[in-house]
Amino acid sequence: MANFHALRLPAPRALELRIDVELAPAEIERELDALHGRIGRPGDRLHAMPALPAGAPGLRLRYRQADGEYYVYVEDVMQRRLAGYTVFNRLIEVGRRADPWVRAPHSKFAPAYQRRGLARSLYRWALDGGLCLLSGARQSAGAHALWQALAPDYAMGYVDLRGKTLTWLGDAVDAATRDGLHTRMLLLGRGWTLEAFMARTGMY
Repeated sequence: MANFHALRLPAPRALELRIDVELAPAEIERELDALHGRIGRPGDRLHAMPALPAGAPGLRLRYRQADGEYYVYVEDVMQRRLAGYTVFNRLIEVGRRADPWVRAPHSKFAPAYQRRGLARSLYRWALDGGLCLLSGARQSAGAHALWQALAPDYAMGYVDLRGKTLTWLGDAVDAATRDGLHTRMLLLGRGWTLEAFMARTGMY
């Protein structure tokens, strides 16, 4: 499973890729404000979470595990607010053999912290810790671009997921297959080969 080691976030800079989920800014801000309030509230399960070095001025990471899922929060210490978070969810669609090794990442960041490479750094942290990432049934254009940006450094391909069974489709697929409801993108974590992943998870 993933190791919670120090993670260096990039210093603020503009990026070409939009890496956040495309939601209404006010909705994102309300959720992040509520989460930050819970983090500072003694007795709440989000209070006193372990911290990780961020390596970027003014930012601090907090994390927790719950039911096999990983939550990583990016806190702006100087502004006393939550910049955003990424959760690495379990997938009820996969079978028991694949469940320990595969997670689906989802990120939300406040508008002021978008396009700064934060989600990409968190994805890399999980991948470098050995987790394999599987996309959701639908991706925003920004999420798709993020996965493509990670592909040069991690093995990536397409799988068919149905009936709790993963089937390898290849490194590339045609447009019709890519847009299919059961087609997902797969990124292999550090140390994995395709053959090892197939043997461990039962993927065909």
